[in-house]
Amino acid sequence: MTSESHAVRLRHEQDVYARLRSTQDRIADAITSFAGRMVFVYVHAVWFGVWIALNEGLLGKAGVFDPYPYGLLTMIVSLEAIFLSTFVMISQNRQAARENVRADLDFETNVRSEVWAVHIGKALGLNPEEIEAHVQAVVAQSRAGETPVDPRGL
Repeated sequence: MTSESHAVRLRHEQDVYARLRSTQDRIADAITSFAGRMVFVYVHAVWFGVWIALNEGLLGKAGVFDPYPYGLLTMIVSLEAIFLSTFVMISQNRQAARENVRADLDFETNVRSEVWAVHIGKALGLNPEEIEAHVQAVVAQSRAGETPVDPRGL
């Protein structure tokens, strides 16, 4: 395949993928992408540290708004976990849809290649049944963990 044909296929895949992607999907992907980075962990470590320090009286009793056992913090973190897990599932569903598009395009490419190979083989005077029998033998050897042997000694 030439690099031009790869570019055509890639563009086609990206076009199909872009059509499947809504604004909501882009937002979910952005949130999931951010939540999967260490910056997210650092922000939360600082946030929890400040929250706990304030509620342990670092700025005096007037600064305490969620005393131990930090019920408000627990509720906020639980809600965040619910929403983040939903965003992750949305992104996983989108990735699965993208993989389906890619699999469909791969299948189409494989069918095209097989049709072309058969036509080229016929034009060269090759017997498709003989070649298919050889392919089946090589595949069987490969699945059995053997090194495929070319009957022509190549």
